Amino acid sequence: MSQASLNRVWVVLLGALLYLALMGLGLYQLVQQSPRLAFRSLPQEAGSALRGRLLAKDGTPLAMTPQAGQRVYPLGVSAAQVLGYGERGSLRGLEGLEHDLEPTLSQGLDVQLTLDPVIQSLAEEALWKGLKASGAEWGSALVMETQTGKLLAVANGPAFDPSAPRRDPSQDVSWRNHAFLVALEPGSTIKALTAATLLNEGVVSLDTQVKAPMSRRIGGWIINDVVAHPQVLTLKEVLKYSSNVGISTLAERIKPAVLERYFTALHFKDPEPMPIVKVAAPRMRPANIWGEVEYANHTFGQGFLITPLHLTAAYNALANDGNYVPPTLFEPTAKPVPEPVFRPEVARSLRQALAQVVVKEAQLPGYPLGGKTGTAQVVVNGRYSKEIFTALFAGFIPAQKPKVTVAVVVYYPKGGRIHGAWVAAPVFRQIAAGLFAYWGIPPVETSTKPGTLDSR
Repeated sequence: MSQASLNRVWVVLLGALLYLALMGLGLYQLVQQSPRLAFRSLPQEAGSALRGRLLAKDGTPLAMTPQAGQRVYPLGVSAAQVLGYGERGSLRGLEGLEHDLEPTLSQGLDVQLTLDPVIQSLAEEALWKGLKASGAEWGSALVMETQTGKLLAVANGPAFDPSAPRRDPSQDVSWRNHAFLVALEPGSTIKALTAATLLNEGVVSLDTQVKAPMSRRIGGWIINDVVAHPQVLTLKEVLKYSSNVGISTLAERIKPAVLERYFTALHFKDPEPMPIVKVAAPRMRPANIWGEVEYANHTFGQGFLITPLHLTAAYNALANDGNYVPPTLFEPTAKPVPEPVFRPEVARSLRQALAQVVVKEAQLPGYPLGGKTGTAQVVVNGRYSKEIFTALFAGFIPAQKPKVTVAVVVYYPKGGRIHGAWVAAPVFRQIAAGLFAYWGIPPVETSTKPGTLDSR
């Protein structure tokens, strides 16, 4: 080979080496600037490193890799839908936190969660019992620490074992983290937030009276109430009887854009209420295109979709004296910056009202509890189903100075007892009983006498 040919070969080789070096630098910069994207796009060789652990609030291992290629979930079915699972052999995360935290876990780094194993267990026990009793298709229960927004429990049911996943999880309802991944109509739980909006705007008091027949016509549509009640109600009684007519009539004192502003402040339009973790996007049309019927529907929780996580965080604003704090699933977390939504006196007075009218199915003798039921029809093929409902309950434990906010969602309960009071409220009550026992708080004489609220 001539000297000229050799020179050309060396030039080509040097050019190739320079190209590879630049590609390596570019990849390094990509990893540094966008680690989630970069690491997720790079396959990990099976058994090349031990995968990082998922730890509970107290350090209890929830997911661990004792040896290469083996992923173990020490607490079995507990929090399985939240934790998710990985691919056989490589352990690459496919669902849940195993997927969302793939870039971190694949490097062998541990992640500590806010989940409390005891509270998670008691929430699951209460939820699974409720699902069995009602014959429901699925359900979720969330427990959020009031001051910090930390999720102490995220229960889903039915249960499944993440160590033995089936081949087609899309066909198995038990695999899904419905608490985060399903957006649905929140029903009458929203009446408490509409009431808080009206109180905060100064257009009503809890004693403001409103004419509330059992039905009213709006724009060619008829809005009905379910629970029999007097023809004239105070705002507190509107909550007690869960009157669609009453709350929608009172809400005419403000413009739709005002209600939308409060819903936005409560993050009902936020597709990412919690960083890193995948959450289903809520759906709410802009207020400037609501008609009068759509506005009325929004006042009692129809016509828009939010996840159980969104509902929990919104109710937590009432528990936290009117301040919204973003939910979080990770420790350690910086002290949250509260976002004022309602005046403190509004939140406190509404909590007291909800404690006074809470359904008997949610009452726990000796312990002050407050909350609101909801029963939402489910849209099937563009129309509200007469058979499929979602039963809900959201409230505070304890009512006067809440430590936690709890939301319970039960989808498609069977039989005649399908309302929130009958299906979701007992789950809330059992969770409350377990929490008071866990905290070592003895029963006390309550200063408020609960009513017999609604069944909606």
